[in-house]
Amino acid sequence: MERMGVKLRIIRQKWGLTLREVKERSLHLSRNWGEPSYHISASWLARVEGGKHELTIPKLISLATIYQEPAEELLRQCHPDGRVGSSSGEIAGPNTTLLISRGPLNDRAEDLLPHSFVSDTPPDETKLLPPEHNVFASHYRRAIIGTRDASLSPMLRPGSIVTVDTRLRAIVPRNKWGASEFERPIYLLLTHSGYICSWCELDKAGMYLTLLSHMLSNVPNNTLRYREKVEVIGRVVAVAMRLLP
Repeated sequence: MERMGVKLRIIRQKWGLTLREVKERSLHLSRNWGEPSYHISASWLARVEGGKHELTIPKLISLATIYQEPAEELLRQCHPDGRVGSSSGEIAGPNTTLLISRGPLNDRAEDLLPHSFVSDTPPDETKLLPPEHNVFASHYRRAIIGTRDASLSPMLRPGSIVTVDTRLRAIVPRNKWGASEFERPIYLLLTHSGYICSWCELDKAGMYLTLLSHMLSNVPNNTLRYREKVEVIGRVVAVAMRLLP
């Protein structure tokens, strides 16, 4: 176990994470997955890194998710014939900026930002992409912003890929918005005209939803009857935005 502990310590330090931060991220995972066994305490991880404790499968999966390292690679350090399926990450990125060129992080980056990302012509209309077959990400969908969907331009440019959490469909009231425009909740909406990515505000009676455009977009705000003329698909939780025209 000592070799495994050294490996885990090196990976954690590469990501710029403290023991406490790993603990907090594992707690986030255990709550999302509804399973307390995925939670990792700082003291437990310190003992594992010191070769004084053994890994359990749930905690191995949790660490693999946090470190963005296939679980089978970690497991192979202890059991050459071991096999554990890798997990989809729901954790934020590292504390320090990393330049990646190979390995699991690079594979993930290629999936999110393939080389064709900036060369392909953006579609005219915003499109909802097919669902991904992943047990840990079944509630996430992705969409690509069309050239005619300029509501949040230039903050959200045509051709950008947005990740949508379909569980977050409730409209956050204005008094709960953050201080900057980047902290305002963005929603993917379905109207009779197609999909639109926009800020929005629900009236006090809960009958009308106003789609709010960026002040630099030159697109007027649009008020529609809630649930009759517009449906909330979910809230945007991540954006991969093209910077080239």
